[in-house]
Amino acid sequence: MEFPENLLYTVEHEWVDWTPGTQDPLTCGITEYAADALGDIVYVQLPEVGAKVVTNEVCGELESTKSVSDLFSPVTGEVLEVNSAVVDDPAVVNSDPYGAGWLFKVRVDSAENLLTAAKYAELTQTS
Repeated sequence: MEFPENLLYTVEHEWVDWTPGTQDPLTCGITEYAADALGDIVYVQLPEVGAKVVTNEVCGELESTKSVSDLFSPVTGEVLEVNSAVVDDPAVVNSDPYGAGWLFKVRVDSAENLLTAAKYAELTQTS
């Protein structure tokens, strides 16, 4: 399993696209590791546009055929956009978690404790 180098990760298995030079809003989602662990995702609840999200606090929910999992925000800020395509077809999160399966976009106020791809691979022991 690989983790894109241009993303930063959380211990709760979310990612944020913090590519150098990237302007707000920043795109957030869950990792391939999380999507695989959940299994077939059948329901996605995302924060509402305009909602304030806080680093490491619950901002949504993912339900799979195996379990229900909280969605944590990787950063603090205001939600500017949500991916309605994953609400309509949650399986996209499994098939393309770093692309079409992104979850929401945030105007970031602050971020802390984000991990590089290498550190996240160590955390998940998938390097």
